[in-house]
Amino acid sequence: MSDFLKNHFELLGLAPRFEINNAELDQSYRKIQAEVHPDKFVAGTSTERMQSMQWATQANEAYRTLKNPTARARYLLHLQGVDTEEENNTAMPAEFLMLQMEWREKTEEASHDKDIGALDAMLKEMLSKSAELQADLQTALDQEQAWQTAAEIVRKLSFIDKIRYDVEHEITKLED
Repeated sequence: MSDFLKNHFELLGLAPRFEINNAELDQSYRKIQAEVHPDKFVAGTSTERMQSMQWATQANEAYRTLKNPTARARYLLHLQGVDTEEENNTAMPAEFLMLQMEWREKTEEASHDKDIGALDAMLKEMLSKSAELQADLQTALDQEQAWQTAAEIVRKLSFIDKIRYDVEHEITKLED
């Protein structure tokens, strides 16, 4: 447990890249959890139990961050000292803002009409747009090291993630 406080990629034995192999991520996470799970240290000293808890917590955080493409990109930028400024830089190209407004309006209409099919179709559209942006992120981060371009893409993905969450929540409400 001496490697506590490594960055997420080092902890999980992965190269610090946007494009990762999810199966390798899952496998590395399970291996670390098996090694440091607090249940293995029930009979240990209080220091060992505390270190185990800290390791497990760090492994959980690393896994959650690297599993989510937006969070992974944000973390990679953080490692480069780049702030994505998602809270205070909401400037977006007009075309992207129009798309967001269109999705919000469609969400309201479909929710009002209780049209799960329309909400599902929007989710597919959002996932498609996310996939395009993730491909752009992979190029910006892994190939070009274009940190500011990547930060702009992360801001877009963050917006899509929020809208997608709202649509998924609305679908769940309507299905209940």
